[in-house]
Amino acid sequence: MLTVIIPASNEARVLPNCLRAVLASEGLTTGAEIVVVSNGSRDGTAEVAATFQEQARARGWDLTVLDLPQGGKLRALNAGDLAARGDTRVYLDADVTVSPRLLASLVRVLDRPEAAYAAGRVTIRARGTISRAYARLWSRVPFMTKGVPGCGLFAVNAPGRARWGDWPAIIADDLYARLHFAPSERHLVPEPYDWPIAEGLHALTRVRRRQDRGTAEIAERFPRLLANEDKLPITSAGLLGLILRDPVGFVFYATVALAVRAWPGDGSWSRGR
Repeated sequence: MLTVIIPASNEARVLPNCLRAVLASEGLTTGAEIVVVSNGSRDGTAEVAATFQEQARARGWDLTVLDLPQGGKLRALNAGDLAARGDTRVYLDADVTVSPRLLASLVRVLDRPEAAYAAGRVTIRARGTISRAYARLWSRVPFMTKGVPGCGLFAVNAPGRARWGDWPAIIADDLYARLHFAPSERHLVPEPYDWPIAEGLHALTRVRRRQDRGTAEIAERFPRLLANEDKLPITSAGLLGLILRDPVGFVFYATVALAVRAWPGDGSWSRGR
């Protein structure tokens, strides 16, 4: 059985698109359920999720809505896992839009006795000029083109999920999950999904700063996981190729990276939408 776990904090505006796409999934031959965990929302996120329960029942799916009074994504993930009944787990951000055959492809590739992790092919979505340029460059770095990033969406089978217990209180839950698997245990399926990034230079910088903190936190608290890191550095030739191919994108990408180093920030989080 497939369980899709969607943590959602003040996501009433974007959650409908996410749920409509999930419920439009094709090719699933096993049962499925969705668990939406509204954590500390003040905008009616739980109520919006509940309006999709009838549509889910029409498909033969269950849709459970949990409304937690406190915020915190890791708290939401733990609550979602506790409520989940499926052996295959897809962890999905509420602002992500899956393509119709993605979930079925994830189920198929994870149908194996050994531990496995999987993700689809991410399409970075941005609206503004700066964010579009940043996204163009980011989508061409080796980690995005040769790895299995799992940005906003990743899936594991039961033996894979058994590799850790409760989610710890960390920043980078996606990185934490990915590094529990060796590169050979990670599988990329060709079906795409849309993943939005922050809008504007200031928001991009704040998000990138938080990503860097999350990476540093994993290295400090869970150093053994770094043995599974396969993030390829950009070579000099590769860097030159990126610059020549998209000089505007490189300027904004480099500006964000330099801004993160120049201004450490106050540790606050901005969704950036």
